[in-house]
Amino acid sequence: MGQGVSRRSFLGGSLGVAGLAVGAAALGGPGRAGAAPSEIVDAVVVGGGLSGLAAAKQLAAAGASVVVLEARHRAGGRVHNITSPRVGATLDAGAEFIGPTQNHIAALAREYDVRTIRTYNQGDSVFWNTDRATRMPAALPLPAELSTLQALPALARAQAEALLPFPVGEAWKHPNARYLDSVTWKQYTDAVTSDPTARMLTSIAMSAPLSVRPDEVSALYFINYIAASGDESNPGTLIRLLSTDGGAQESLFEGGAALIPLRMAAALGPRVVYGAPVRAIDHTGGTAAVTSDAGTFRARKVIVAMSPAIAGQISYRPGLPAARVALTRGYHMGAVSKFAAIYRRPFWRDKGFSGQVIGNGRPIDVTFESYAEDRHILMGFISADAMRRLDRAPESQIVRECIANFVDYFGPEARDFVDHGIFKWDLEEWSRGGPVAVSRPGTLTRYGPALRDPVGPIHWAGTETADYWTGYMDGAVRSGQRAAREVLATLR
Repeated sequence: MGQGVSRRSFLGGSLGVAGLAVGAAALGGPGRAGAAPSEIVDAVVVGGGLSGLAAAKQLAAAGASVVVLEARHRAGGRVHNITSPRVGATLDAGAEFIGPTQNHIAALAREYDVRTIRTYNQGDSVFWNTDRATRMPAALPLPAELSTLQALPALARAQAEALLPFPVGEAWKHPNARYLDSVTWKQYTDAVTSDPTARMLTSIAMSAPLSVRPDEVSALYFINYIAASGDESNPGTLIRLLSTDGGAQESLFEGGAALIPLRMAAALGPRVVYGAPVRAIDHTGGTAAVTSDAGTFRARKVIVAMSPAIAGQISYRPGLPAARVALTRGYHMGAVSKFAAIYRRPFWRDKGFSGQVIGNGRPIDVTFESYAEDRHILMGFISADAMRRLDRAPESQIVRECIANFVDYFGPEARDFVDHGIFKWDLEEWSRGGPVAVSRPGTLTRYGPALRDPVGPIHWAGTETADYWTGYMDGAVRSGQRAAREVLATLR
């Protein structure tokens, strides 16, 4: 179990992190900070998620003075460990997996002694298509049947666009950007295939990582997402994005992914201030004044390490450029929750199942086997419209519907769970959805450069601003390190 984690209700609640309140406690509570009101620090970082912590870590290592203002009473942002209410098992409420080419988050895991476990990927997975289950080898990211062949032209077309020489992280510079950003993913794929099952597969290929409907996201955005699933030496591929072995879901973190940001924040100590949502940033003077619920802090530079979909809720003075305002309005958060059921033994393995499902089941359309503290877990994603329908539903209804899915997928033994957990990111005040913010058609080609272009002393971070592994923990770390480099270059 994660160090310093206190147990609270699973449903929609946030966890207090006793060990990581050390910074605020050492300074007399969450209303105090490491910098005196009159002191001017080199940088204030807005947001204590992975991107903000990565930026602060790099700034501090270079000798810069830095304060991190985090709205929650914990570190980690969309990387969050929670505990089940009855048996106290540690579960990943948010980002969970790591795979090849995600070298930046892997380096932090090694530094903070957080180990990985391979995701179980043996036997057969389940392809669920309108109340019909088909077994498929777990090694395949998509089912090997006729409908898949009919989906391949659309997916291959997207992959070809992603392999053009693709300006990863600058999708607006793509040779076909104007067209690709004029249509949604649904319009892009429907133009290639009319088969209902093939269309469902092209939809799932996108919604599994993004948790939005295919008509809610620009085709250019998702093709950039494919191109970003690699690194400077390995082009991004749809197979790597969707796969378990050799892909983005290859491993998970022992003790939960949140151990990494929790230990990063602990190392930063009193530089991190909790319970400090930022309300305004004023840089009309020679320095920036960052006003939060924990006080006002003055800095030479500011890094806003937040999703562009919610960064616009801060009041800026002077106002942001029109392109930046339009960019933030063109982004919106996905709708997602993770449901976990804990079992005494992995009964699905006895039946030759991997614990993985993909298809159009409701409310859960994608599942994985997970593992924590000698307990076996089936974890499923509730996404897009299914999540919106259940946002205000009672916990008992969600449990009933999700367990019914597991029974359909793996058999009646799924009813014999010993504990469960759910975290509704849509209702989490400081995220307002997940796992990532996506852009509507027309946003990237018109306003894309504003995603990272500094505004006066303000620099932008957050996984959505990454080049490679946008939307993932690795992208969050990359973005924070890039913003720190920008700031350090101007401070020298």
